[in-house]
Amino acid sequence: MSTIQLGTSKLTVSRIAYGCMPLGGSWDDAPVTDDIRTRAFTALDTAYEAGMRFFDHADIYCRGKSETVFGQWMKERKIDRKGIHIQTKCGIQPGSAAMPTRFNFSREWIFSSVDGSLARLGTDYLDVLLLHRPDVLAEPDEIAEAFMRLKQTGKVRNFGVSNHSAAQIELLTTKVPIPFVANQIELSLLHTAPLDDGVNWNISGNAHLTGGGWTVEYCRKHEITIQPWSPLAKGLLGGREIRQDDPRAAHIESTAQIVRSMAADKGVQPETILIAWLLKHPAKFQPVIGTRDPDRIRACVAAIDTPISRDEWYTLYQAGRGSKLP
Repeated sequence: MSTIQLGTSKLTVSRIAYGCMPLGGSWDDAPVTDDIRTRAFTALDTAYEAGMRFFDHADIYCRGKSETVFGQWMKERKIDRKGIHIQTKCGIQPGSAAMPTRFNFSREWIFSSVDGSLARLGTDYLDVLLLHRPDVLAEPDEIAEAFMRLKQTGKVRNFGVSNHSAAQIELLTTKVPIPFVANQIELSLLHTAPLDDGVNWNISGNAHLTGGGWTVEYCRKHEITIQPWSPLAKGLLGGREIRQDDPRAAHIESTAQIVRSMAADKGVQPETILIAWLLKHPAKFQPVIGTRDPDRIRACVAAIDTPISRDEWYTLYQAGRGSKLP
């Protein structure tokens, strides 16, 4: 598989990352069954055989079970730890019946989250740690202290963010002396908002601005690799049934038709087109695919060898954004 440099780090990483969110099966305390583990191992084997060496996690995925299953896979398959890159995320404090979900970038929470992830993954260091979702109560000084300590102890080698806007990153970097190497954001043909901000900003009466602050442009300027999550749009453009009570149903179906037509013309699967569309962008996105379906994994990887033209890119973009370009 082809590779890219992750941000300004020294890491040379897989062009496509494997997202480990579903590996644990369920988001409750139910134990991981043999069937769930077998399905997870099959998905990881497929990704590894396809050349993927970058694996994305979060401490909360399936209540930690996804990291545990991945650690078991590494041990059972005798995976060379130095031959792969492991990224995880922290900062979401799950809710309960008595307490709402909270975002928590306190030093204590960051430290405990990292220690928990290391134990579940069965490793003594993380290649990358991301702050999962913006904590409204974040104290940049406290985050800087936590990151410096984690780097000094060797527990974390690189740092980044997830779901952060340009302004939020700018605020953190006023105190955090370590460069952020990645920003993981939702981006797909059905969620083009990060690209639309730059296109729509000077249109009179435009209602499509998200307030994201031109995050794509900011990350390009500061050499922060953007990692699109949910790049397959939750499967809605690749064959998953579209609920007719979804107000976007007509738009999703019309976009899916264009994707299917282009895929048929090129002799590939729809998933290949969706990933190829992201790979075309000059920012060198690193899509994070989270499917456990071996055929879909292989279809995503095929995007590396499936070039699309500028005209094809804009045909897909206009279909996905749901409105004509100005």
